[in-house]
Amino acid sequence: MNETLDTHLQELRRGTIVLACLQLLRTAGYGYGLLEELERRGFATDANTLYPLLRRLEKQEYLTSEWNTDEARPRKFYRTAEAGIRLADTLTDEWRSLTAAIASLTSEEK
Repeated sequence: MNETLDTHLQELRRGTIVLACLQLLRTAGYGYGLLEELERRGFATDANTLYPLLRRLEKQEYLTSEWNTDEARPRKFYRTAEAGIRLADTLTDEWRSLTAAIASLTSEEK
């Protein structure tokens, strides 16, 4: 792919990763496990994108976190907070509206 296309694809995915994280973290999860789950579901991202996003969403109070020190390696588990659930629901509704609008645009071409 060319550089311009890569930039546009990155911009398109940037907003969707927030929604994907908020949806997936309705069930608590830790960073690396979230990376794997996102990739499995078609939202491939890298740690340099995900971890700052998790910290930002936590600071904005859309996520809560707690450390699990039961295992040899401590892990920070995140969960979508009530405000995050409301945001995810709103973003999902908007996503569905946008998807319908794009579908209507592309169906007019045929």
